Amino acid sequence: MGRGSSDLTCQTFCPCMCSFLIGTQIYVLNGTDPEEDPVRYGLAFEKGSTEYFRVDPKSGNVTLIQELDREKQDEISVHVSITDGRNKVSSISYSAIQFTDTAPGSSIYRVQAVDKDMGSGGSVSYYLQTSPFTKFTIDGHSGILRVKPGETLDFETTPTHFVTVVAKDGGGKYKGKHQVLTSTATVTINVIDSQDMPPYFVGTPYFGYIYEVSVPGSEIYTVYAKDGDQGNPNPIHYSIINGSDGVFDINSTSGCITLTTFPSLLKNELYEIKVKVTSPNNELQDYDVTTVTVRVVDLNNHPPTFYGENGPQNKFEVTMYEHPPAGEILRGFKITVNDSDQGANAKFKLRLVGPSRVLRVVPQTVLNEAQVTIIVEDTSGIDYEKGPTLSFKLLAVEIDTPERFSATADIVINLLDTNDNIPKFTSEYYIARVPENSPGGSSVSSVTANDPDSGSWGEVKYTIYGSGSDLFSINASSGLITTQPWTSLDAEVRSKYNFYVKAEDSEGKYSLAEVFVTVTDMNDHAPEFDEVLVEKTMIIGTPVKIEAVDEDAESPNNVIEYSIMTADPDNAFDINADTGEIKLKPYIKSMEIVQNITKQKDCKWSVVVEARDRGSPSFSTTAVVNIDITEAVRLGPMAAFLMKSRDNPLKALGMVTFIISVLVGGTVLISTAMYMRNSKSNRIMPARRIIKRRPRDQQPWTFKIPVIKFTNPGEKFLITNPESSLQQETGSPRLKPPPPIAPCLPPPPPSNVRPNERLRAVPTISGALASKGSKKAKSSRRKEGNISSALVSELKMKLEQKIHENNQGYY
Repeated sequence: MGRGSSDLTCQTFCPCMCSFLIGTQIYVLNGTDPEEDPVRYGLAFEKGSTEYFRVDPKSGNVTLIQELDREKQDEISVHVSITDGRNKVSSISYSAIQFTDTAPGSSIYRVQAVDKDMGSGGSVSYYLQTSPFTKFTIDGHSGILRVKPGETLDFETTPTHFVTVVAKDGGGKYKGKHQVLTSTATVTINVIDSQDMPPYFVGTPYFGYIYEVSVPGSEIYTVYAKDGDQGNPNPIHYSIINGSDGVFDINSTSGCITLTTFPSLLKNELYEIKVKVTSPNNELQDYDVTTVTVRVVDLNNHPPTFYGENGPQNKFEVTMYEHPPAGEILRGFKITVNDSDQGANAKFKLRLVGPSRVLRVVPQTVLNEAQVTIIVEDTSGIDYEKGPTLSFKLLAVEIDTPERFSATADIVINLLDTNDNIPKFTSEYYIARVPENSPGGSSVSSVTANDPDSGSWGEVKYTIYGSGSDLFSINASSGLITTQPWTSLDAEVRSKYNFYVKAEDSEGKYSLAEVFVTVTDMNDHAPEFDEVLVEKTMIIGTPVKIEAVDEDAESPNNVIEYSIMTADPDNAFDINADTGEIKLKPYIKSMEIVQNITKQKDCKWSVVVEARDRGSPSFSTTAVVNIDITEAVRLGPMAAFLMKSRDNPLKALGMVTFIISVLVGGTVLISTAMYMRNSKSNRIMPARRIIKRRPRDQQPWTFKIPVIKFTNPGEKFLITNPESSLQQETGSPRLKPPPPIAPCLPPPPPSNVRPNERLRAVPTISGALASKGSKKAKSSRRKEGNISSALVSELKMKLEQKIHENNQGYY
C-alpha cells in the first residue's frame, strides 16, 4: 500500500444534535499521519438516505446541512474517511446514538472497521484504550460495545461517556518488514434518562414579605422546583402541607404563594410555610419539601411623634430656679416619644439642639417608644442673669431608613432668680483729683457697682471707710463721693488720700474698691527769700548763689526762675535763671578791672534779684544782694580744705577729728617709748629735768595747727603762731617752754608772687549754699552747721589742753 499504509488516526464524536440549527458546526475531525503527510477528510452516507452533514476536506469541520428531527429518526449512520492524499487509508462508522439507562452487560453499539487487505492483513480485531474509570468493554472480534459487569449508567451522574476504540489488523509484510496497522475512533455515548429521580426545589431557602399595603390575592413568593429526571422531565405539583394558618394559598402548577386576607388581620409577624413538590409520573413517587419564611414587613409610613399628658404635643414648658445641681432630672417635663412603625423603621435617635452641654437627653436611641428624661449637665449655663428663658429643640431622627423621618419639639425653661451674685464695682480702684481749697461738699468722684440679680437682691448700697475717709462722704444710692461740708483741703499739708468704698446688697453680700484722691496744688504761695537784704562775698571767677523757696506743693507752682531787676554798677552781673547763681560778666577777670569800674575802695556792689514762680497766675518777690568783690590768693592745704568744706561742716569735723586722733596717738607712742627707756636705766633720775632749747636754726620741722579767727571776715584764712600770740598776751618772759611737738612739714615751694607785689587779704565768703525747701528745713540746716562748728572748736580746745598737761612732766 506504499506510503498510504501509514497508521492514520481519526477521532469521531457521536453527539445528540436534535437542537442544532442548519449551518451549525457540530464537530471537528482530527486525523494524523505518522509520516506527517497532510490528511483529507470525507463523509459518505448509505444509499437512499438523507445527507445531514458536510465536512471540510482540509479542516475537518463538520456542519449540519439538514434539520434534524428525533421523533422521525433517532439514529444517523455516516462513514468518515481519512486519506493521506494518495490512498484511502481508513474509514469508520460515525453514528449519533441515543441510549436509555443500561444494565451491566447490555449491548450498546457495534463498531465496524474495514480493511481491504487480504489474508491476515485484512482481518480486524477491536479493543478499548484503557482507562481506570471506563464503564464499558468491547468484543475483540465482533466490535460489540457493552457495559462492564457490575457497572451501571446513571444519567444524573454522567449523562455522556466518551470511549476510544482501536481497530487493529492481523499484520503482514510490507517492503520486507512485518507491520501491524491500527486505526482509532471515539464513540460518544449519550445516556437517556429514565423516571427514577424525584423533583427538587431550586434556589432555597425561600423568604417572602407581606407589606402593610398588601391586599388579599397579593403575591407573596413563588417557589421553583425541577424534576430529578432531567433527560425527560415530567410535570410537577406544588402544595402547602403546614404553617399557612389559613391565610396563604399556593398555585399547584406555578408555585406562587398568595395572601388570602388583609395584613391588619394577621396575628403573627413571622410565618414558616411548608411546601411540598411531587411528580405524578415518577415511578418511585418521591417528593421534596421546603420551608418558605414569610415576614410581615412594616412600611416606614409613620414619623416619630412626641406626646404629652394630653396627647401629641410639640412644645413643652417648665418653670424652675436657676443653677440646679448637675445631674438633676428636670421632673417638670412629661414627654413620651413614639414611632408606630415596626422594626428598623421605628428606630430613631434623640438629641437636644441648643446651648452646648447645658442639658442632656436620655435615652439617646429609641426603638418604638420611650419616656424622655432631660438631665442637667452644666449648672452654670442655667443662669437667670444670662437670660430668664432657655430654649432648646428636642429632635428625633430615624436611623436606618431611607426616608429619615424626623420630629421636633420645643423645650422652654422659664428661670426664677436667686441671689447668686455679689455687687461688683466697674473697677478695682478709682483715681480722683480735687483742687485744694475746694469748698466743702465738692464732688470728688463717682463709683458704680452692678448686681445682676433682680429685685431687692440687685439693689446696691454704698458706704465709705478707711484711713483718710473722714474728710469725705458717699451717697448711699448713687455712689457719688464728695468732701465733707467742713473739709478744707491743702496740698501743702497733705496731697494724697486713699480709702475704701463698699457695695452691699440686701442680704449682706458685698465687694470693695479702693479710691485714690490726689489734692491738686493751686498756686497760692509766692516765692520767699530768707532775708530781704543779703550779704555775699564773691571771689572773682567764682559765683555766689541766692535761693528763694516756694511753699506750693507741685510744679510748676513751686518752680522758680531768677532774674536781675537792677544792679549797681549796671551790666556787671549775670544770673542763672534756674539755680540762682550770680557771677560777674566774663570780661571782669581781676581786681584791677573791678577798681576801674567802681570808685569805692571796699568794692561792694549791689544787685536786686527777682524770684518768680511758673504757676498761673504767677507770683514773684525780690531781694537786695550786697556783694563784696575780692580776689583769690594762694592757700595752704588746711586752709584750702576748710575753704572747700565750708558748706559741709560734717566733712570738716571728720577731718579735724582724724587729725586730732593721729596727734594723740603719736603723743602716746612717744611717751611710752621714753618711759620704757627711763625704766631700763640704773641712774637715779632727777626729780625735774631741764631741757634746753636748741637754736632756732637747729630746730626740726614742726607742724603747727593753724588758728582760724572768725571775727574779721577779711582775715578768715590768715595763719598765726599760737606761741607768739601767747607771749604777747601774757607779756611774761619767764613762761614755761612749750611742750615737744611733732616735726613741721618741709617748707612750701617758691611762690610766684613778685617781690614788689603787696600781700592781699584772703577773700572770704559769708554766704552758705542751701537746697530748695521750706524755711523750716533751711533753719534746721543752719542750726546743724552751727553745731558742727561748735564741736570742732570744743575738740580743738580739749586737744590743746591734753597736750599741755602731758608735756608738763618733762620739765
